[in-house]
Parts: sequence; C-alpha cells; structure tokens
Amino acid sequence: MIESDVLVLGGGPAGGAVAIGLRRLGYSVTLIGEPRPFDAVEGISDRVIQGMKGAGFNIALNEMADPSPRQVTWNGVTSAANTERLVPRQRFDQALLVDLSEQGVQVIQGRVKTCQAEGSRHIAEVALAEGGEQQLSASFLVEARGRAAPAAGVPRVKGAQTVSLLQYWQGPQAESRSAVQSFEDGWAWMAMRNDGRRYLQLTLDVASANLPPKRELGDWCRARLEQLEQAQPFIEGAEPAGDVYARTSTPVLCEHSAGDSWIRVGDAAMAVDPLSGNGIFQALSSALQAPAVVNTLIRHPERAELAKAFHEARIEGLFYRFARIGRDFYAQETQWPLRPFWQERSQWPDSQPLHLEVTPDQVSIGMRPVVQDGVITEAPVVITPDQPLGIWHLNGLPLAPLLEAVRAESDRTADEVLADSLGDDNGRRLALWMQNQGWIKV
Repeated sequence: MIESDVLVLGGGPAGGAVAIGLRRLGYSVTLIGEPRPFDAVEGISDRVIQGMKGAGFNIALNEMADPSPRQVTWNGVTSAANTERLVPRQRFDQALLVDLSEQGVQVIQGRVKTCQAEGSRHIAEVALAEGGEQQLSASFLVEARGRAAPAAGVPRVKGAQTVSLLQYWQGPQAESRSAVQSFEDGWAWMAMRNDGRRYLQLTLDVASANLPPKRELGDWCRARLEQLEQAQPFIEGAEPAGDVYARTSTPVLCEHSAGDSWIRVGDAAMAVDPLSGNGIFQALSSALQAPAVVNTLIRHPERAELAKAFHEARIEGLFYRFARIGRDFYAQETQWPLRPFWQERSQWPDSQPLHLEVTPDQVSIGMRPVVQDGVITEAPVVITPDQPLGIWHLNGLPLAPLLEAVRAESDRTADEVLADSLGDDNGRRLALWMQNQGWIKV
C-alpha cells in the first residue's frame, strides 16, 4: 500500500493545482490520474495562462498554442474580434502529470475503482494504466475527478439538462481557427488545428433534442452542421474520423463541498455550462485557494467550520457568477425565444443582475474568513451587495481600516484622509477607486 498525507483523485488542472499547492505546504501528496481516453481540443483564453502560471504549471504551458482567430455568429450577427488558444487535451493532460511529478507529487496513472473511508484513512483501489492494481491510503482526500466524480450522497443544484456531442474530422492542412454559431435548438463550437484535424461540437437540450440511436448520431450531427454557415470551412473537404462522444454539460453545484477530512474541487464541486466561460478557468478558480482550506482542516481542526464555510461559500459564489454570465449571453439570442433550449437557459438560475448597484449606505465592515499565510483565518473586510463574501485587500492594502478612517473623519475629503497613511498620489487613487465602487460619495 502507498501511504501519503493527501490523496488527490483526478489529474486535471484543478486536482493538479491543489496537489502542487499542498506540496509547497510540506505535505506528501499522491495523485491518481490519466489523460482523457478520447481525442479532444479545448479553447482557452489568456487568463487561463496566468492562472496556470500562478498554480505552478510549467511543462503544460508548453502545450499552449499561439492565439488563433475565433468567429462568433450569435443572434444573427457575426463578429471576429476574439481569439483563443486551441489545446489538444490528451497531450496537455499528459504534460500536467509530468509537471506534478517534477514538483514532488507522486503520480499514479490509472483509474480509481473504489474509494472509501476506513477509520481515519481514505483507502483507494486503482486499476493501473500499465496493468495490475494498486492500493493507496491517506488521511485526507481531494476529489477532483470532474463531472465523473461520484455524487457520494451530496445534494446537488442542477440547471437545464444539457448534452454536448463531439466528433473529430480530418481534412487538409489549414490555418488554426475556431467558430461559434447559435441555431434553433442549441449552439455549435468548431475548431481546426493546422494539421487538418477539426473538432465539431453541438450543445443541445436533452429533453427536446430527440436524439437518434447511437449508431445514427454521426449522420444526425452532420445534417445539422451542414445547415450552419460557420461550419462550412470546417467540414469542406473533410470527413468524420472518429465516433461521436456524448458528454453532459449540465450546470451542477454540490451543496456540500468540504468535510473534516475531504474536499471537492473543480468540476467535482461545481460545473457550469461551457458557454459561460472557459472550462479550465472555472476549474482553476475553484481550486487555487483549496490548499489553504486543506492545510487549515489538517493543522487547525479548531477552525474546521470556518474553513469549510469559506470553501463552500466561494464555490457557490463562483457557480452563480458563471451561471449568470451564461444566462445573460443566452438572453442575447432572441431569434427563437420559445424554443425549449433558449427559453429555459435565458432565465436560469434567477433574475438577479450579474452586478448589483452599490451605494454607500449598503456598504458595511464585518469579519469574514480569508486566506493568510497558507491558512484560513478571520479578518475585517468590506462587504457590499456585489461582494457579499467581502473584499480584504487591494494591491496589498487592507481596505476595511482605510474605509473606517474615511468614515471617521467626515469633515475631511477621502483624498485627505487616505493621504495621511498612503501619500498624496496613492490616497487620491484609492479614494477614486472607492468612489467608483460606490463605497463613498463623490
């Protein structure tokens, strides 16, 4: 049996980020993962690059292609202002595992057969990629197997049941590019690598799609792609070169994502419709602060409730933020308002605006959990309707005491009060920022 302090199930960006973060905190970490079994490509933005650098990935960054053109046809209007990097996920996933090994994480390539708690330990049985089986044990478990992670009895919030049908085609070599187009029953994403491999994906409503039997999916998808203007450059001179893979893309939030000796991160904790943002970005967003949560649960059990509340509040906040971004984008498509796909998604999860207006009388100061020196502790933060979890620092400056100082001296301008501790230029800049945020009167 291989024993370690922490066992991470899943070797994607979320699991990898947590594993590296825990190694930096001095824990022995074993991670079980393997590259995805089918060929796929993923489009990512530059903000993912920054997140991966911050998480400690180096080798995987070498798999990042240069930005390529991206066209979008939405609500009958075509634009070509954006770019994205097309990343082959199998090579990317393999590079992630090499990154982890080089940073001291023990990587086991294989598939988890069973995992259960026995006393104070978590015991996993793994079918190894090279054959045979391995048993692993750890006192703490990180669940990072994405959407495939077992529910384990955890209640979930779900959006409209959504499925994405992916197939790759092969054609002549061409310039890398990607495209998106909405249609009556969903939307399509198309990508082309310069080696001529193309990836065509349809995202549909499960209840109303009326999908044919699996053996007929290829022809069914092709018939719909042939009707899309944006798909023509991707299918012209090309032919399908693989099976159609059906993957769920339903938004899902686990209502409980942390316990005394376990935590869920990435898509295993919350997975949002891929339209509302980049999948890797979403996964990293929910994982980067998880090492501090785990560290607190292990080394400061007296703060366990604080650490769990911190993690779950941030997971929930991210989920609804990404969900509302998706809702607003779906609502921009007005050509088929009564079609089931568009009707439900343009109204879910709620009608709350993505950003709430803030006025000074709505701004308060209170104690909230924060990350400090690798653990979760409490600190005074500024709380607003738009930031209910609170804002602690801005460029290293603790904001709550500075706002308190401004409020305490109402006979002086905010610039003057802040200049006392920050200097004239910095005081003016922060006062202007507070005014723009709606914290203080202009």
